[in-house]
Amino acid sequence: MTVVKSTIPESARQVTGDALQSTLVDLLGLSLIGKQAHWNVVGPRFRSIHLQLDEVVTAARDFADTVAERASALGLPPDGRPETIASAFTLPGPKDGWVRDSEVVEVMVEALGAAIGRLRERIEATEKADPVTQDLLITVTAELEKQRWMFDAENWPKEG
Repeated sequence: MTVVKSTIPESARQVTGDALQSTLVDLLGLSLIGKQAHWNVVGPRFRSIHLQLDEVVTAARDFADTVAERASALGLPPDGRPETIASAFTLPGPKDGWVRDSEVVEVMVEALGAAIGRLRERIEATEKADPVTQDLLITVTAELEKQRWMFDAENWPKEG
């Protein structure tokens, strides 16, 4: 059943829908790993990393809502159910239990980097299909790149 009629052709809608759904999964997953790390980070940089994780979580949740609403506007029902996220999410996350501040930084740099790489592929895929969605994905990527940079700066000077 299609409740909302799309304003773009079906072939473009399919490409766009795939990009939006995959982005939704990544963003919701990032918000979950960010909170998991937030609750369990320990070490001398606890406070700064704890607060930075909150920024990532807030950004990921806000963008997840925007991405889901874009899908809905195109007649594509977004799927953010826990079982969907659990089965489709593939970004790295923290181990269970307490996690050293340096390990949290590494995990976040890696997870954000992977998400950014996938977003860049989706930006390319939506260039002709739906420039409006492409613009949204560019905005999401810019924020995640900023967050990745802030975590990566925690590693300076690089060891080894």
